[in-house]
This record gives sequence, structure tokens and C-alpha cells, in this order.
Amino acid sequence: MAASEDRQQRSGPRVRTQARVEVASDRGVFMISVAAELAGMHPQTLRMYESRGLIEPKRSAKGTRLYSHADVERLRRIQEMTVELGLNLAGVERVFELELLLEQTSRRVAALERRATELKAEVERLEALRRELRAEIVPYVRGGALVRRSDFI
Repeated sequence: MAASEDRQQRSGPRVRTQARVEVASDRGVFMISVAAELAGMHPQTLRMYESRGLIEPKRSAKGTRLYSHADVERLRRIQEMTVELGLNLAGVERVFELELLLEQTSRRVAALERRATELKAEVERLEALRRELRAEIVPYVRGGALVRRSDFI
């Protein structure tokens, strides 16, 4: 009997456990070589993208670039736009600018829609108040006094 089989018999069957760790998508966890491999690029390409402002990796206390899952996804999108769609890096920059502008505009539209709803409710409240006050007041007759309808009831 081999030594490893002998140890296995003494300690019992091996049990494999699996640990899952949830990491925020924007937390830098990959060094440049790993991020480059995950994105299917050369590490120098990532450095170039960083210098162009297309990607902004986090930095460790010692200055090491740390890429997040979101960074890797962005790198894959850049790769897709350049290789499959034929965009140059200026085009990719413009796409990202327009996406940011669209997101900001969408947030502004949503805020304006919420405000419009609030204003509509306020207008309805004021209209109801106006109707109530109109019902309370009898028209002024020249030479007469302002009389409330409730004075007659």
C-alpha cells in the first residue's frame, strides 16, 4: 500500500469544501497581469488605455494597479468595440462619453418627472381650494357689502 493511501485510510475520506466570497464589482482585486488575461489583452494595452483615460484602475498603498470586475468588463467592451465594431480608441472614448451623458440625462428626466408629479398634485390641491373658496363667496354687488353664503344659511 502506498504512503498516500495509508494516510487517507487513517484520516478518512477527503471532503472537499467550497468557499464563495462576494466582492463588490468596483473593488480592485486583480493585478494587471490577471486583468489582462481575463480581458484577453496584453498588460501594455491596459497601461495604454489607462493613459488615454479609458480605464481608471484603483491603486494599492504601494501604487500597484488593481482592476475590478467592472474594469475587466469595461476592457472587454473596449475590445469588442475595437475588434468587432471597428472603432478606433477615439470612437470608443466618444461612445463612453455619450453613454455617460445619456445616463445623466436619464437621471435628470426621472427627477423632472418626479417634480412634475409633485407639482400636478399641488395644482390639484390649489384648484380644490379655489373651488371651495369660490363656493363660499357671493359676488359683490355695487354699493353692497361682501356677504358670505354661510351668513344666509
